[in-house]
Amino acid sequence: MTDTTTGGAAAVPPGPPTSHPLKSVTRTRKSLAVAFLLPALVLLGALVVYPIGYSLVRSFYDKAGDSFIGFANYGELFTDSNILTAIKNNAIWLVAAPAVATALGLIFAVLTERIRWGTAFKLLIFMPMAISMLASGIIFRLVYEQDPDRGIANAITVGVHDTFSKSSAFPKAHPGPRSPLKPEEGGFITKGTVSVGEPVTLPLVGVAPDTMPDDAKRAASAKTDPGKVTGTAWQDFTIGGGGRPDTVDPKELGYPGIRIEAVKDGKVVASTKAAADGTFALPKSADGAQLRYPAANFRAPYNGVDWLGPNLVTPAIIGSYIWMWAGFAMVLIAAGLAGVPRELLEAARVDGANEWQVFRRVTVPLLAPVLGVVLVTLMINVLKIFDLVFVIAPGSVKDDANVLALELYTSAFTDKDSGVASAIAIFLLLLVIPVMLLNVRRLRREARR
Repeated sequence: MTDTTTGGAAAVPPGPPTSHPLKSVTRTRKSLAVAFLLPALVLLGALVVYPIGYSLVRSFYDKAGDSFIGFANYGELFTDSNILTAIKNNAIWLVAAPAVATALGLIFAVLTERIRWGTAFKLLIFMPMAISMLASGIIFRLVYEQDPDRGIANAITVGVHDTFSKSSAFPKAHPGPRSPLKPEEGGFITKGTVSVGEPVTLPLVGVAPDTMPDDAKRAASAKTDPGKVTGTAWQDFTIGGGGRPDTVDPKELGYPGIRIEAVKDGKVVASTKAAADGTFALPKSADGAQLRYPAANFRAPYNGVDWLGPNLVTPAIIGSYIWMWAGFAMVLIAAGLAGVPRELLEAARVDGANEWQVFRRVTVPLLAPVLGVVLVTLMINVLKIFDLVFVIAPGSVKDDANVLALELYTSAFTDKDSGVASAIAIFLLLLVIPVMLLNVRRLRREARR
């Protein structure tokens, strides 16, 4: 049909607007993103959001969960002695462990670049990270054993101590009932004076036969010397019985190395040590003196440091943590160090900077972002520390080594107080959040550069 006005074909009315293809693609991509994220969001809600919400609500109820008690559980956090100890120990952990581990990681990372076998050294330092916290705790529980024959820490400590200050071989020696000796200032002294040319007997008992020194020989009676005071220091005990008191018998052993002093008017005028058969000789100046075994002869053997005692248990456990995590810090810092422009280091050296100045003024500032990552990661980690404290600390000092995560476990599963346990969990969350926010801000700042 022809339009008589224009003389042309009739105009076709416009149809409905069609959707833009770009918008359709965008909606499809959003749908796919939601579909991929949904499983993770469900797991996040089930494993993180719901437990946090439930713990928050439960923290306002009593032990049984029947009565609403408001902030009473939170008040207990700052009044209960065990929880206060846990907070104090967590503060010590937060200050000491991340800083020391990061510092050691930095030192190791820098030094391994300068040695021939740097890769092997890095592997050795990083190896503890392959061990679980539980296994590491068991290892260090043995390392810190009090007995030097079992604990390597005390074996080293005792070895170093005995190198400079020998322990006595006769800590339990003492006079018999009819001995010519009497106690004095931790040692023993003769009841009467001695004279040159008259052999003296200084018998002791109380040393177990299996603890006698290896170089001890059969005791011998001292020979008479007209110009000296002679005598015998020996174990007045015959294995299997027999023998006469205060008399040197053939089966009895001498006290090798035991010190004897001649004392006049409270002053030591002469001193000597017994031979392997217990015999000794003092010069003529000892005439008319009393003979004394000084207290040093009976000093108890040094048994090392009480690593797991109430005073050192927390530093000892922190030491085991650093042993594990210094390798982690080293690897991350070494990766950052590999990206440091060598031209800057060389330029600093050309300008006259020594190695310490290059390290302090160039290397460390350039590694500041990596050091921040390591430090914050370790801070979050130590706030949740549990395994090492639970395994290493003996039962007698558990309260002294207590941390918040361990107190949470004790409250929930030993005391059956879910209210206090939930309050501790929320408190721990509040402590972690600022550190996490600090990390997020730092990451955003790095992304804008």
